[in-house]
Amino acid sequence: MFVMESIFTHGIAQLSYLVGDTDTGVAAVIDPRTDVEVYEQLSRKHGLSITHIFETHIHADFVSGSRSLESRIGTANIYLSSEHADYHFSGESVKDGQSFDFGAFRLIAKHTPGHTPEHLSYELYERDAENPWAVFTGDSLFVGSAGRPDLLGDKETELLADELYNTLYEYYLGLDDFITIYPGHGAGSACGADIGDRLQSTIGYERRTNHFLKFPDLKSFRQFVIDDAPPVPAHYPELKIVNADGPDIMDRLPTIPALPPKEFRQVSREPGITIVDTRSMLAFGGGHVAGAINIGDRPELSAWIGQMFSLDQRLLLIVEDEADVDRIQRLIVRTGHFSFAGFLSGGMKAWEISGLPFETLPQVSVHDLHEQHSANNELIILDVRSPSEWESGHIPGAQHYFVADMRERINGLDKDASYVTYCASGYRASIASSLMKARGFSDVRNVPGSWSAWTAAGYAVEQSEGVEA
Repeated sequence: MFVMESIFTHGIAQLSYLVGDTDTGVAAVIDPRTDVEVYEQLSRKHGLSITHIFETHIHADFVSGSRSLESRIGTANIYLSSEHADYHFSGESVKDGQSFDFGAFRLIAKHTPGHTPEHLSYELYERDAENPWAVFTGDSLFVGSAGRPDLLGDKETELLADELYNTLYEYYLGLDDFITIYPGHGAGSACGADIGDRLQSTIGYERRTNHFLKFPDLKSFRQFVIDDAPPVPAHYPELKIVNADGPDIMDRLPTIPALPPKEFRQVSREPGITIVDTRSMLAFGGGHVAGAINIGDRPELSAWIGQMFSLDQRLLLIVEDEADVDRIQRLIVRTGHFSFAGFLSGGMKAWEISGLPFETLPQVSVHDLHEQHSANNELIILDVRSPSEWESGHIPGAQHYFVADMRERINGLDKDASYVTYCASGYRASIASSLMKARGFSDVRNVPGSWSAWTAAGYAVEQSEGVEA
């Protein structure tokens, strides 16, 4: 009997798959994530032995789990499109059209470049069927979107855009409408623009609704995918290198020692240390360790840790509940951070009882912000949302500073001026304001509720061209 399990990893919006045949007892995993226990658990659930691990391409947004899964289960080989990419670890080379028989089903590799030069998709066939009923599209075709061609730098972008056009218009649009697509990402991933919420679709539905499949010619398509692409996340180039070189094998989560407050403080002063406070923005605002960056305990913690800190940083964690340390650490390692200096034993309560100094970050309601902004022209409002969010409307008089760019861009701001940050809900704004505070800005405030609260209160909105709505 054919078995398929899809694994959606929140935070990085990544989709991986286990497919198997219970009669032959064999299975394959497509694009495994970093923490691979889930695939072993699912294979045992169905009485399967994983024999094949397929990589559709060199990933940019998460650390591949292929080598860890291969090491953990000991019965599988890794399969790579190595003719079109320079992998620095061992794996079986897969060619366009190559077939893999699993008993109840077959997988046939299709070279679908554009997102990357080496990208492979895998068509899924029933036993002895002439036509596929589904295709694992990796990062080439998404629900309502397609893979971006600009992750390898300007020199490669135009060529990859042309290849992506051929992949979409010659390969995918040549498939039958009934064929199901199983993509490598869902909504929230920056590997494609405006990916839809559904986790699967059909060729027919995408043919009718996917804007990427409706351009009349290559020129207009190329302009759209290059000029209108969202910003490339800062950690993507780093993770490309990690995944091409071959990620370290992770048999278990890295050791993370519990540090009492005074030892935590001492370690925090060592070179290369970053303090990440995962508590809520209001808890962080009420009191935090000097220099800490507030990235709250939500699934998107994975992506924002990757965005904000280079991989050579050693992380010190502050959590609300020590029972959550392993779960939070699991979110962090998915985007490449494996070096942990420790976590604060006893949390901020222990820090306060120890008599150690702490700082606060003022939280401002949208109502207070509205009054203060009207009365104080010197207050600088920073909108730290994405460019597309900014263009759809913002607080009148605000300046746009996308939080993902603030690691470098805030260097030119006046540290003695008064600032307030907002995003959609306050989560990203707290990242931005805590970063500014850690960099020595003297007067920074955060807005809980942010844009959602501002619009709910009925306050004025300014469009990107400066016309109030």
